[in-house]
Amino acid sequence: MTAEGFLEGRRLQLARGVLLQCIMGGYPAAKFYGSDDGDLALVADPAQIHPLPWSEEPRAFAICDADELTGESSNLSTRGQLKKVIARYAALGLAPVVATELEFFVFAPNTDPTQPFQPPVGLDGRREDGHSAFSVSSNNGLRPFFSEVYKCMAALGLPRDTFMHEMGVSQFEINLLHGDPLLLADQTFLFKHLLKEVALKHGLTVVCMAKPLAHTPGSSMHIHQSIVEIGSGKNVFSDADGQPTAMFRHFIGGQQAGMADFTALFAPNVNSYQRLCHPFASPNNACWSHDNRAAGLRIPASSPVARRVENRLPGADANPYLAIAASLAAGLHGIEHELEPSEAIQGEFEVPDNLSLPCTLHAALERLKRSQLAKELFGKEFIEGYVASKTMELTSFFDEITPWERRVLAAQA
Repeated sequence: MTAEGFLEGRRLQLARGVLLQCIMGGYPAAKFYGSDDGDLALVADPAQIHPLPWSEEPRAFAICDADELTGESSNLSTRGQLKKVIARYAALGLAPVVATELEFFVFAPNTDPTQPFQPPVGLDGRREDGHSAFSVSSNNGLRPFFSEVYKCMAALGLPRDTFMHEMGVSQFEINLLHGDPLLLADQTFLFKHLLKEVALKHGLTVVCMAKPLAHTPGSSMHIHQSIVEIGSGKNVFSDADGQPTAMFRHFIGGQQAGMADFTALFAPNVNSYQRLCHPFASPNNACWSHDNRAAGLRIPASSPVARRVENRLPGADANPYLAIAASLAAGLHGIEHELEPSEAIQGEFEVPDNLSLPCTLHAALERLKRSQLAKELFGKEFIEGYVASKTMELTSFFDEITPWERRVLAAQA
């Protein structure tokens, strides 16, 4: 909308069904968002209004809440769902603290989607060949792009902890500083938008698919989680002697209880499961461990004050609001019901059947659809609408025959 209209406080309204629009552009049946498809109000968060530093003409970006016209948050809003989870912690005198690690690929433009992505040509005139993981000079070929990314992050107030080249060809990772879950979800969302916009200026393509390249590690969005007391700021996962508390165990127990039901919230696309079916560092399980990257729930090595639980299931394609909300809601469920986790695993291990997770989008949606826990924590309207939208996307995928099927199966008798 125009700057004048925004500053005058003009209300921006949006059809309710847009919150369930699928990625191809269509909508599930109107019964999932109200047969009248009435309007919602988009209410800008005053702390999340940002002039866009990469825009040649002055433009600003406002992150909004989607509210019913009666004033309450829409049940279909993922940002609203996260705010409700945070409020449930606050009612107990607790505040969750999170940090996200986001991985992404930088590619050359891909005008033919039937062809694989390729790394861009760097300043040295060559394409990266995959030997740059964790190298101190690995992004030099993309220095102009990353220089503008850093400048735009600073202009938008996005603090960064570390930035590195990851395992994949032209794959990178950023670690955002820990803080309030809503703030981190906003920052993750804004950073992904920034990446794509700055990449276009530099003739590049940033891809946040979970698995854009075959035979290459996928991209995750790990979520680090701890809980502090409101007021004191004390980490309730550690006691006065620096030992893990009962609340720490219960949080892990809740995470384990919810991971299978919530897999479709952490891994929302068909491609998400391409990442998870190659389990090294992409664990499709609800096991927990001290500093073992094969576990879906990892306890990183840290001091007692920084004791935290890392959820390693979400991919870079996950909605940050929804993934953080689902992970924190599962942990709170464990605290409220004093759930005990399984035994921690270490080293090489076999995943027990009760800790295995759905390995396809179809299986994950079926599990979510049947989940009473999901409906209890997020509401029947949200879960049924989400499943309906994602089922449309899955059906669209199955409407196409892949090159693998033509290449491998056509010659079969």
